[in-house]
Amino acid sequence: MKIIKFLALFIFQLSDTTSILAQTKENADSGLNVKEQSIVTIAAFTALGNLEQLQGALNSGLDAGLTINESKEVLVHLYAYCGFPRSIRGLQTMMTVVEDRQTRGIKDEVGREVALQDEGEDKYEKGKKVLEELVGQPLDGPKKGYAAFSPIIEVFLKEHLFADIFGRDILTYTQREIATLSALLSMGGVEPMAQGHMGIALNIGITETQLEDLLSVIEENVGKARGRCGQRSTV
Repeated sequence: MKIIKFLALFIFQLSDTTSILAQTKENADSGLNVKEQSIVTIAAFTALGNLEQLQGALNSGLDAGLTINESKEVLVHLYAYCGFPRSIRGLQTMMTVVEDRQTRGIKDEVGREVALQDEGEDKYEKGKKVLEELVGQPLDGPKKGYAAFSPIIEVFLKEHLFADIFGRDILTYTQREIATLSALLSMGGVEPMAQGHMGIALNIGITETQLEDLLSVIEENVGKARGRCGQRSTV
């Protein structure tokens, strides 16, 4: 199966393959649940700017049990990966969906609000700790690659993406990585980033079967080329 081969290429390139496989083996038969599948389609259609399909995905997500605040948080989260315009258009689409459902007498759960953040905490250090937890290793070495070429982008990533956004507790790390991977794979052209997040997904406990499900949902709803777009960077 081509999806399995695709996953194997990602897994092969990780530094501690044996350990990662051991962590995920116990849940190898457990795929994405309906809420997580909804996050895949919401993220994919938001990233592509396909608002008609997004409207259906948002309805399906609410029907599957996503709260209004969880759905909004997916759309907010995605601005870090596909930009404010796509994120805001997604939120505007969701406003329409929620209003329509209310008109039809559907009562969706609003869900809890985000917990207050510690304003006195050093945001760079907070973001660094979050990223270290995601990748499963310390990040104390010298900067290299794009971080060395443009140090300010590394600061923005730590302080804003990982401290401000990943630090919000409405979504779990698992849900955020499902949304992130779905957006990156659907957009295409960002295979190195998708590859990095594939490694993060495995490190935080997302199983190979769940990743196969994610790719299958993208292939079914967005197209085979999008579902397999990351494979080109690993060949």
